[in-house]
Amino acid sequence: MLAILNGKVLPVEEAMVPATDVGLLRGDGVFEVIRVYSGVPFALEQHFDRMEQSAKKLMIEFDRAAIERDTAELLAADPEHDGCMRLVSTGSGTRFAALEALPPIPPSVRLTTLTYHSTILLDGIKSLSYAANMLATRIAVDRGAGESLLVTESGTVLEGPRQSFVCSLDGKRLITPPLADRVLDSITRRTLIATGMVDEQSIHVDQLPEVKEAFLASTLREVHPASAIDDLELEAPGPLSQQVDVLLRAAIAEAVGGSA
Repeated sequence: MLAILNGKVLPVEEAMVPATDVGLLRGDGVFEVIRVYSGVPFALEQHFDRMEQSAKKLMIEFDRAAIERDTAELLAADPEHDGCMRLVSTGSGTRFAALEALPPIPPSVRLTTLTYHSTILLDGIKSLSYAANMLATRIAVDRGAGESLLVTESGTVLEGPRQSFVCSLDGKRLITPPLADRVLDSITRRTLIATGMVDEQSIHVDQLPEVKEAFLASTLREVHPASAIDDLELEAPGPLSQQVDVLLRAAIAEAVGGSA
């Protein structure tokens, strides 16, 4: 796989960041992961926009023009890449991007609810400070599940550690927590809402036993059906999940010129 470090394309294993970089030492930086379909990235400008907004909120240097050039050069170096691309910009000014293979994703995922308290200071920032997110996944695996479903102390259902949460409580419509509940403004989430099949609605943990079907949504997972939430077994995928998955894939295919 290839990478680009501060404007230089090289094999990913040769891309060395200084040990003193604050991105490594303190998780001080921002990142994006972009799905690439046969050399064509999906929603690239939206990812650039969110990365720039994250850097602005974190008050760190961000050279968008340079990152756009890096991205174009990296994609040109492997024009048929099918997988994903990771972009990183650290508080030290380091620019890094790498082409990656898709991680293995099972057909469905079991979820376990996990009480989570986020910091308001990092709202809307997709930062390198991901320790809590990684721990949430490890806790889920330790419990015998595949991923956590984050819930506030007051019982508001949020999202997965790196994914949006979508479910149906009545078997007729799909809902996802609103941004006002302090969930990530996921680009896949935006695309799902744009299909007209997903509405924003707050969900309380006490409503989870009513869930008829559910899925996690993200750049890499797209629509990933949930087969269980705690002790509640679910059909995976459910009929609404299958319908919106078709619409999502169609939207992606249109955006990338049929490469999806």
